[in-house]
Amino acid sequence: MSAKPGSAQRFEAAGTDVDQARELYGAAYNIGRMTVEPTAAEFRYRFTSVGDDDLALRASQVEGRITGASFTQGEYVVAWMTRGEGVSDLLGSPMTFLQGQPAMFANDRPAQFDLIDYRLNMMHFGGTYLEGVAAELEGSVGPITFDTTFRPSGDALRRWTEAVASVGRVLYDDGSSAVLRAEANRSAAVALLETFPHLAVQPRRDRVVASGRKTAAAVEFMIANAHRPIRTEEIAAAAGLSPRSLQTAFRREYDLTATDYLRSIRLDRVRQELRDAEPGLATVAELARRWGFSHLGRFAASYASRFGEYPSVTLASSAR
Repeated sequence: MSAKPGSAQRFEAAGTDVDQARELYGAAYNIGRMTVEPTAAEFRYRFTSVGDDDLALRASQVEGRITGASFTQGEYVVAWMTRGEGVSDLLGSPMTFLQGQPAMFANDRPAQFDLIDYRLNMMHFGGTYLEGVAAELEGSVGPITFDTTFRPSGDALRRWTEAVASVGRVLYDDGSSAVLRAEANRSAAVALLETFPHLAVQPRRDRVVASGRKTAAAVEFMIANAHRPIRTEEIAAAAGLSPRSLQTAFRREYDLTATDYLRSIRLDRVRQELRDAEPGLATVAELARRWGFSHLGRFAASYASRFGEYPSVTLASSAR
């Protein structure tokens, strides 16, 4: 599946034909030596996907048994089972799927699996995209290695579940704007990195320190394009910097990442629209979502921290 940045694509396939299921899953997951066979119940399958190149939410439901060896490359996949039984990475570090508990797939090597009468939910992150978010947040460079045996529990599992639900509401809503989807993608990437232990190449020192003129160009680009789902790479290119140098410059000059600075611009836009809103014709939720804020609780807290009042107060004052 492919999509242009900022666009969402949907795909769905279902049926009862074993050969069609074998062809579908073989193509979707680069599966070799795959077997697909009925179990006690009549064989049937259903596969859905929604998202873009940065993040796709997928669900696979099969009454039957599928075995094979998948090869995950150029992306990172986390999955959790809600029905049935299954095990992955049989030839590496065997990972038994526990219902409701997510686990990372092995990356950049074959992983043999065995799934029976199951429903499996998955999040597919584009490799370049997730590595870019990790570079921004953690200063890492290059591929990420996740602990495929780790299962979050307690508060960590609760926070992950809430993040997935919030992202799902945005991606499955045809009315979600491109900006809102981009923010949801990033929220999911941050949640993944905060939930699952991982290692990455260590940070490197920048050879060139960005000038104030270039960061000013980056700010101008963000102000002009805040209504679009722009990415860090676009901002850096507009300023004539590498993404790494852009982050270094913003941390030094503003004590913020470029993404956090962009979010502050969008908070300003929301405030202006709240002030200009016609009484009874706009809501805080509507305006927040327009500018990419899907979690209203976190949005309200960020807004109050920046402006010293809650967005509902700003909106109410526009009626006076």
